[in-house]
Parts: sequence; structure tokens; C-alpha cells
Amino acid sequence: MKSALLRLRECRDSISPTERSIADYLLDHPESAMECGVHELAERTFSSASTIIRMCRRIGFDGYKDFRRSVTYEAALRRHSKEEEQKEISFSDSMEDVIEKITYKNIISLEDTRNLLDPRGLEQCVEMICRCRNVLLFGLGASLLAAQDMYLKLLRLNKACIINNDWHCQLLMARNATTEDLGLVFSYSGETEEVLACMQALKANKTPIVAITRFSASPVAELADHNIYIAANESTFRSGAMSSRISQLNVVDILYTAFANRDHQSSLAQLSKTHIRKNQASKRESPR
Repeated sequence: MKSALLRLRECRDSISPTERSIADYLLDHPESAMECGVHELAERTFSSASTIIRMCRRIGFDGYKDFRRSVTYEAALRRHSKEEEQKEISFSDSMEDVIEKITYKNIISLEDTRNLLDPRGLEQCVEMICRCRNVLLFGLGASLLAAQDMYLKLLRLNKACIINNDWHCQLLMARNATTEDLGLVFSYSGETEEVLACMQALKANKTPIVAITRFSASPVAELADHNIYIAANESTFRSGAMSSRISQLNVVDILYTAFANRDHQSSLAQLSKTHIRKNQASKRESPR
């Protein structure tokens, strides 16, 4: 079942002020809000029934009834862990507290990302990877780390792929792309200007684009042909891009595994061929 509260939380900053006030009320009081009909909820949030229905459709539901059903189910599942989800890192935390809180946030991000993933959409993306001539990888900062992991995995399977650490090189790569290539873009925020410049160059060349980004209206999501949505449950130190990186790496593992499973026997043979034994590397490096 689609996670209504997760989708609402992820897109909160990109919706209208009126819809945002409705979202805040629903996120703060999910169980009591779901006891209301759409007209009563409109009164409580000083909005209108049509605005609520429009907001529900904006995040992927058929209407308020569909949204309400999902929230009721989700609230029942998460009731026992609500307090834990709201834990934040504080100055007085011990090392044990830091371990517990960061690990918990990463686990929640993975679970939330799982609830956002669309199996049919992922199948289409894997098919695009199979058909394309080259997979062109784009990303900056922590997102570049996820792109590099994808590069290494595809390289093991002998799938033609290209990555550059330098943004200017990424832009040149995008300008040289063709319709036979595939742009795989990593951007959690969906707003990184350099990544957007590369995507615009890809669009100009009519190169298909798959974006791994947060579930929210954003320039990256708008430019992409297909979006794979991820969630994050970041701590105080958001600049570290911790749980969003974990979510991106999880999607990389899913895409890689699904791609390898398309030709299982051939992939096993290729992985065996490209395996580098550590003892052999040590022998080559030892002095003579």
C-alpha cells in the first residue's frame, strides 16, 4: 500500500501554503484527522474540500477516501514507534545514543524508501539500462558517491557506463549524449544547479533520463523521464547527507540486482571473470 504520510512529508515544502497547512495538521494528528470526513477536515484546517482532494491527488491518490484508507493503515502500523521516530541527536548524547539514533534513522529511511518504490517503474528503468548503449552517471557531493557505486557494479557486469568526478566533464558528457544512451541522475534535493544543467543538455539531445531523487515536486523530477523516489530521515547534521545516501545506495543495489537477474547465468559468469583475488594483488605488489 502507498505510504500517504510519507508522501505528504516528503512533498510538504513544494506544495501551496494552504495545502501545507492541511499537510501539517494531518502529519501532527493523523489518527484524529482520519475520523473526519473531507468537509469536517476542511473546517478544521480552514480550507476547502476541493483543496484537500486536490492535495491527495497531487501525491498519487485517487481522492480523499483512498488517501484516508492509506493513512488509517499506516497510523496503525507506526503507532508503537512514533516517539522513537522523532528522536533527534542532542549535545548530551552518549556514544551509545548516537549509535542507536543514527542506526534507527537509517533503518526508517530504508523502510520509507521501500514504501515509495514502484515495482513497475523500476522494471521500466531496468529495461532502459538493458537497452541503452551507455549508462551516463551524474551527481555531485554525496550523490556522486552513490553514482560511483553504480559505476563499479555495472563495470563488473561489463555494461558500458561513464562517470566523471568533475562537473565540467559531466556537462560535456551530457552534451555528447545521444538517444541511444541513458542518463542516470542522482540528486536527493532535486535542485542542484549543476545537475540541472546536465539534465537540460541531455534533454536537448533527447537522451532518456532516470532520476533518483526525493518524493517531491522539483526541477530534477520534472526534467526526468522516469523518477525513482527515495526518502531520508536526516539528523541535525543534514550537511552530512547520511540517510539520503543510504537510501540512494539501496536503490543502486536494487537496480543492479534486477539488471543482473535479467541474464542470471551470464551475470554469474561475468562476476567470476571480473573478480580480483586479493592474494593475487598482494603478490604483484610484493618486492622481488
